[in-house]
Amino acid sequence: MTYIKLLLFIAIPIMLIAPFSAHTQDEELNKYTEEELLTAAREIIDASGTCALITLDEQSIPMVRIMESFAPESDFTVWFGTKAESRKVNQIRNNHNVTLYYEDPDKTGYVVIHGTAELIDDETEKQNRWKDHWENFYPNNREGYLLIKVTPDWMEILSVSRNITGDPITWETPVVKFY
Repeated sequence: MTYIKLLLFIAIPIMLIAPFSAHTQDEELNKYTEEELLTAAREIIDASGTCALITLDEQSIPMVRIMESFAPESDFTVWFGTKAESRKVNQIRNNHNVTLYYEDPDKTGYVVIHGTAELIDDETEKQNRWKDHWENFYPNNREGYLLIKVTPDWMEILSVSRNITGDPITWETPVVKFY
């Protein structure tokens, strides 16, 4: 009988407090407008210069590499140039789900884009998305040059310097969904 009293003594306060703490966590993450989050994300991405592109290999092991992306489009679609023979291309062919990680140069935040990658071999797109300093990577007149287009599904944003923080208990970050 003492065990049941002890259990009730502990369980009842937890059941009464839990809905309020969950509500507080939701309020914490929803206190930012989508416009604030998108503005902060664009600032971080633009300032970062590079990002990490994360794909999955044949054994579902995450593979990470540094990439120089083009500035994101208005809908946060991100483009990259790469060699058609690269491992990342085969990994995207096997699993088109990718993650992009941009670190804020001041080291106080980041943007993570989870999305779907598509391989683009269109000559017009490739001409429009070329950076002259890539010539050394493609010595045979851009032979083997291919584009990766990442369409975002959702994006996480954290920026202490912009007062965009996660939940104080779970550290869950604010999210923008694109679907």
